[in-house]
Amino acid sequence: MADFRSETNLGARIRLARRERGFRTTAELANAIQGGNITESILENIESGRKSDFSVSQLLNIARGLDVPLSMILAPIGRPGSQLDLPNLSDDLAGMTAAEFDCWLSATPASAYRPRTAAEREDIGTLNALRELGTLSRELERLRIVLEVQAASGDPDLREASPEVRSRINRLAEEASHVTALLASSGVGDVSDSPSNTAS
Repeated sequence: MADFRSETNLGARIRLARRERGFRTTAELANAIQGGNITESILENIESGRKSDFSVSQLLNIARGLDVPLSMILAPIGRPGSQLDLPNLSDDLAGMTAAEFDCWLSATPASAYRPRTAAEREDIGTLNALRELGTLSRELERLRIVLEVQAASGDPDLREASPEVRSRINRLAEEASHVTALLASSGVGDVSDSPSNTAS
């Protein structure tokens, strides 16, 4: 079976991803996308190439319904050096390779894509700071659960590990506080729910 990530057009990538994900028909996938703007006929038209004008919400709903990262639907990621093959793109976008496009779309720093302006570089930095804050938040939550389990345990060896966990929580909360301050200084709105503000 062909790999959907290497197909040369959006419709073929969606069709093969649908089959790979276990949806035998377009109707099955359309039914799995609850409350969206995707019908069986829309999917059929996209897969066959008859529909070349898509809304962002349609593409997002399809990618989410397939549990496939959006880049893998929009670009031939299996052939990272190939140019984008989406219809109606500006010359600037159409000239990007699949790898460059993925890095641009995901705002990956120091990657195949080079920002064209200082403002774009700053925006990529802001997005990555938000991602880092999310990672710190998840790790702090995980460590707090570890601490609760240790406290509830009757095992003295587990309780002895608690100071190490508390120390790690404090370090991560401090790091989260720095990232939160950086985001606030760059104009990002309410970061009051950041992990640094809920440190134990």
